Amino acid sequence: MTTNTTFLMAATTAILLIFAACAGCTGTAPEGNETPGTPGGGASILKIATTTSLENTGLLAELERVYEGQTGMDLQFIAQGTGQALDTARRGDVDLVLVHSPALEKQFEDEGYGINPRCIAYNYFIIVGPEADPAGIKGMGAVEAFEVIAIAGENNTPGVAFVSRGDNSGTHNQEKALWKEAGYDYDKDIVNAGAWYVDAGKGMGDTLILADEKKAYTLTDEGTYLSFANRLTLVPIISESTELMNRYSAIAVNPEKHPGVNAKGAADFVNWLISDEGKQLIGEFGEEEFGKSLFIPLYAPECTGPPFNCTCAEPVPTPA
Repeated sequence: MTTNTTFLMAATTAILLIFAACAGCTGTAPEGNETPGTPGGGASILKIATTTSLENTGLLAELERVYEGQTGMDLQFIAQGTGQALDTARRGDVDLVLVHSPALEKQFEDEGYGINPRCIAYNYFIIVGPEADPAGIKGMGAVEAFEVIAIAGENNTPGVAFVSRGDNSGTHNQEKALWKEAGYDYDKDIVNAGAWYVDAGKGMGDTLILADEKKAYTLTDEGTYLSFANRLTLVPIISESTELMNRYSAIAVNPEKHPGVNAKGAADFVNWLISDEGKQLIGEFGEEEFGKSLFIPLYAPECTGPPFNCTCAEPVPTPA
């Protein structure tokens, strides 16, 4: 009798557990529970190749926090130099790029890999170095400063060294452009110029730390420098000249090249970045911690003329 009672109790418990498990197995949730703007299925992830400078400043984490909270989209960032980021996009491994090298961006678009570019913000590259300024470049323009640094390096002037990112990033390409304007062939005259020129092959934060260790000059975006300043003895030597303007852009990967990309997710995110809300977030980022914004959002019609020459306000068409 005890055995039969035990069996019946166990069977009843099993049946109740089955009913409880199936209670949530309905195929369709009530329409009233859907969150507007929440992506579903495979469209819930947006992969973005971006620059180490945007990551180092902390801006990406803030964009991720706010946008994911509003939409449910899972933003997945891959931080690389701009050249590497664009190559990642060429392979179709991401849906969107956030980069800062106009020449490389144009090539990417001309090849048909990038569509609907929108410039979102800018700041300035700066030349930082030892406070003693052994090359004596303070007060010069950036091109003249590069020429003076090279001459001082070639003459073995004590304390003069330059650390390059050397990674085909936007910053590295800006450096190469400055060497060219200063009259140097980068590959022939600079890369193997001697011990004074150091090729780091690293992201911006690591390059700043290496330059600091070597008490050397380097070219950096201002935002990353400010976010690392409390770890460095290097100080800004030259800043905010037109030739040091640093523009950031968002470019979607062309679905005709890579049909599997999240084209709608990319368009939605870019449109949010260029919205008043997105621009306000970007424009205020850094003010509390550093006493100034790390990025200046771009607005029309300013963005359409020199030195920016880009589209910053026209919404990106959203795929169906």
